[in-house]
Amino acid sequence: MIVNDKPSTELTSHDFYYDLPKELIAQEPVEPRDSSRLLVAHRDTGRLEHRVFRDILDYLTPKDTLVINDSKVIPARLYGIKADTGIAMEILLLRQRGLDEWEVLARPGRRAKVGTILSFGDGEMTAEVIAVGEEGNRILRFSYDHSTDIYTMLDRIGKMPLPPYITAELKDNGRYQTVYADERGSAAAPTAGLHFTTGLLDAVRAKGCDVVRVMLHVGLGTFRPVKAEKIADHVMHSEYFRVTPEAAERINATRGRGGRIVAVGTTSCRVLESAADREGIVHPMHDDTGIFIYPGYRFKAVDALITNFHLPESTLLMLVSAFSSREFIRKAYEEAIRERYRFFSFGDAMFLC
Repeated sequence: MIVNDKPSTELTSHDFYYDLPKELIAQEPVEPRDSSRLLVAHRDTGRLEHRVFRDILDYLTPKDTLVINDSKVIPARLYGIKADTGIAMEILLLRQRGLDEWEVLARPGRRAKVGTILSFGDGEMTAEVIAVGEEGNRILRFSYDHSTDIYTMLDRIGKMPLPPYITAELKDNGRYQTVYADERGSAAAPTAGLHFTTGLLDAVRAKGCDVVRVMLHVGLGTFRPVKAEKIADHVMHSEYFRVTPEAAERINATRGRGGRIVAVGTTSCRVLESAADREGIVHPMHDDTGIFIYPGYRFKAVDALITNFHLPESTLLMLVSAFSSREFIRKAYEEAIRERYRFFSFGDAMFLC
């Protein structure tokens, strides 16, 4: 990773590049979940500690609040054909626009013109391309036996949308869900939460640390590459999030007792920063967020961050660099590579505190 004294307005994606040996890309999750490794990165001193994820208990206090994203991944990848020609098509559901209307990523996109009919599961479900949306994404209207619902159909014929760098077959779809996943709608897992077991969360609560749920449906915005020459010109794809009045009240109470707000993952972090005002007060709301956090951003709500190791040049790496510094993240990632940590979705974790 290149580090220099560029102002944030001059940063490019290459300023967040690093070399990663291919064998360090985790192809499957570890068992049990909380046995993954944990790199504890102290931002104030620059100290790095090598622990196991369940040791996160040692770094939480009864005054703290752990904020988790309880969005649930749907089997969002569909393989089908064009009804008129039989040409194979691949669809990734990104976002529900109506009861049976979804924004999708279609491959090959040039084949998915408005009016095209697609067929899935030997005709169990069909879809019509009704519009072309942002960045060339398609809007599909699905048709199926309405004695059921689309999520039941997806459970039957859809595939879990694993990232392309994971080539191993997932034996248990539940391992690409957090143990607290609740509301269906994500096209990818909020992966920092994959390390928690029910028992570990119980232990966190038993210690007196509050655990609060927020929700952000993970879509294309998290993974879109930065194509703009300068990252400041990059526009994030918006994602739907929600903070309930109860969640906001409990999060805001953290400050009053002198605790820290600990975000589990970049999605929880983006929710909190989207819902917080300039004074750091988090407000109840449900809305779309296109917040893009990169060096130079001033955090309003988040005090500590649990996160995985992210792809080079990704917006997620830019976020964690903003939360500490590019120099410190470079140091931490070099240490993780040297110590053979596992990277990306099924990889190990880092606690930035």
